[in-house]
Amino acid sequence: MGEQAAARAEFRTTAGPVRGRRAPDGVTAVLGIPYAAPPFGPHRFRAPQPVSGWSTVRDCTAFGPVAPQSARLPGAPVWRPGDEDVLTVNVWAPPASAPGPLPVLFWIHGGAYAFGSSAQPDFDGAALARHGPVVVSCNYRLGFEGFGHVPGAPDNRGLLDQAAALRWVQENIAAFGGDPGNVTVAGHSAGAASALCLMSMESARGSLRRVVAHSAPDAFFTPDVAAATSARIAAAAGVAPTAAGLRSLSPRELVAGCDQVAEACADDPVTPLQAFAPVLFQPVIDGDVLPTDPLSAPAGGASRNVDLLVCHTLEEYWFLHEVGAVRAATDEAHLVALTEALGLPARLIAGYRALTPGAPVLDLGLAIFGDAQFGEYGSRLAERHARAGGRAFLSRFARRRAGADGPVRPWHTADIPFAFGNLDAVGADFLIGGAPDAQDRALSRRMLGAWADFAACGDPGWPAVTADATPVKLWSVPQDRLSYDADCPLRALWQDVAPVQHT
Repeated sequence: MGEQAAARAEFRTTAGPVRGRRAPDGVTAVLGIPYAAPPFGPHRFRAPQPVSGWSTVRDCTAFGPVAPQSARLPGAPVWRPGDEDVLTVNVWAPPASAPGPLPVLFWIHGGAYAFGSSAQPDFDGAALARHGPVVVSCNYRLGFEGFGHVPGAPDNRGLLDQAAALRWVQENIAAFGGDPGNVTVAGHSAGAASALCLMSMESARGSLRRVVAHSAPDAFFTPDVAAATSARIAAAAGVAPTAAGLRSLSPRELVAGCDQVAEACADDPVTPLQAFAPVLFQPVIDGDVLPTDPLSAPAGGASRNVDLLVCHTLEEYWFLHEVGAVRAATDEAHLVALTEALGLPARLIAGYRALTPGAPVLDLGLAIFGDAQFGEYGSRLAERHARAGGRAFLSRFARRRAGADGPVRPWHTADIPFAFGNLDAVGADFLIGGAPDAQDRALSRRMLGAWADFAACGDPGWPAVTADATPVKLWSVPQDRLSYDADCPLRALWQDVAPVQHT
């Protein structure tokens, strides 16, 4: 009984007391704490509402339910119709002996704004917490529930959920040893873009000091595109695209309708780019919840006091091709159509051919797609933030090695198990290309340390981007390198390419 009691740890939140579980190394995990009311019934399609409190100690030793979705991810829970209490946070607190108050790292998972959860094994925060910060992650509304356009309802409800979770951190993290004045918001893919959006959202103002954005996509909708997508989903589900029609659909029916529309996008897209990447949900630049896109925000001076750490992988889209998430360019006509859908000049194709002689059309298309959506976009984010007077750091995940089925690529998501210190998590072997070796583990320690140091003091360990120079940390094995983009021929190709206009 004594050992069991020692393994339990209790904390008091503004809603009521919670109980987590303390590991032998002293890290305490408190999982599935509600930060807002279940967003269904009278709260459906509304901004997040306050959670009802409780007086007895709430057992928080298991992750909360995930948001409605059809995805089934390795080692992660699946959504079950009827699960409603989906707005929860998880906390990993370092040992009580750690001097405080401690920096806080708040994690937002990715998944094309339509799938995923904080319960994925590679997002476990224990290893990171052992390096110093209090780690927090959250679930938020996904798919239509979180990002679908509903007349009369706020757009970007998933972003509003994240902002509400950040307010929970401000009000409660001191009880777990964290410093509410030193919060770093980190995310990957859709989670990274969400973190960037939070930098300029009024509802998140003052809640974050730093942002870590890994593989943030340049993907946003105008209100007109969001409404057109919603109308397409309503038609697939057999209802009118009105508030009443959409509310008449159960979450399960909406998930099914979204899957149907996504499958049809290759031949009948709402936007030209959806013919190549059938993503139905993106943050909406509505001028209200989200006033502008992140690339424009730093240029206007917004959030210049927020430190920014950007990372992308060198071959992002090879992963999305591997899992069947994109329609690859298979011939010259498709390659030209892809560049047109991305709004890019045709001369980029010749430029990529010159840099990679003999590369097949498939490789050229994936490279252009990945750089347009992630690589060049991330680099410009760091540079614009620095030129607007902010502090920004840029890194690229470049780790390659030989694998059983060919070369292991530095593709989308491969960097996340390294940064979290979770190379042995369920499903990580696919992301990183097999079992980790000693060099991989050393790389993971370096990346994890950079995250922890950045969260603590805003310095990940390499020079910041300036108005005149772009130093880049290249994460690699057997050792990392520092390069400068003035010497990068790939960046030179993009020098005169205008940014995508989202409004």
